[in-house]
Amino acid sequence: MMNGDFLALLPKNPFSQVTGGAGGQDLMIHATTVFAFQCAAGVVMAGDHRATSGHTVFSDKTEKILELDAHSMMAIAGSPAVAFEMARTLQTTFEFYRRSQLQSMSLAAKIRALSKLLRENLPATLQGFGLVAPLFAGIETDDPQAKPIIHFYDPLGAQFEAANFASSGSGSPTIRSVLHYLEKWGDPRPQDMNIEQAVTLANRLLMTAAEFDTATGGVHPDRRLFATIKVLTREGIRTVPLEEHEHFWQRAEA
Repeated sequence: MMNGDFLALLPKNPFSQVTGGAGGQDLMIHATTVFAFQCAAGVVMAGDHRATSGHTVFSDKTEKILELDAHSMMAIAGSPAVAFEMARTLQTTFEFYRRSQLQSMSLAAKIRALSKLLRENLPATLQGFGLVAPLFAGIETDDPQAKPIIHFYDPLGAQFEAANFASSGSGSPTIRSVLHYLEKWGDPRPQDMNIEQAVTLANRLLMTAAEFDTATGGVHPDRRLFATIKVLTREGIRTVPLEEHEHFWQRAEA
């Protein structure tokens, strides 16, 4: 957390009593690891399956990578109820626009729509139960030269385009460190990887994050448990099936 960002400023404003602890640390986003990075084919977005309540694990089957329409998707981090409602609202909004205007909403408008929902959620965020910091990936379908891009948000709704990767949640520092290293010194770098290499990397990243963050559900190939991974290309969004996970993993570990 940097000086000047939303969570750092909270203890200094009149709503500091809602943080529930010194320094506002209770408002850190727990119990989630989601991330996205560029590969040769497009954008890979991945997440774990764990949902917790305090120190209790109440589900290891939560889907955190949600398709908003055929060419945009969102990774949720923060309060599940609020994040799922935002995703449903965006799905309905995008589809209504497509049907009423007979064309898809522009990518810029989709990015702003999520930002607007986050700003409208500020009262719940300040009360300490509605903090959401999602990731978004999309592509401008009207531009034949456009490539998929990644955006990340702060809880106030400010959006930032990520050059190569972004992550959110309690396990995100580990993910960011590894991806930064690989982008700078990796061979190949993640942005140059094919689908097989990128899917294997995503599973290994989540396995690494789970080693240092108890709230992150890991990857367990022996139990056929892998990350949720979706790939966004110009052709649309594809979910990597279990059989493909296993095939790639066995080839990488051979």
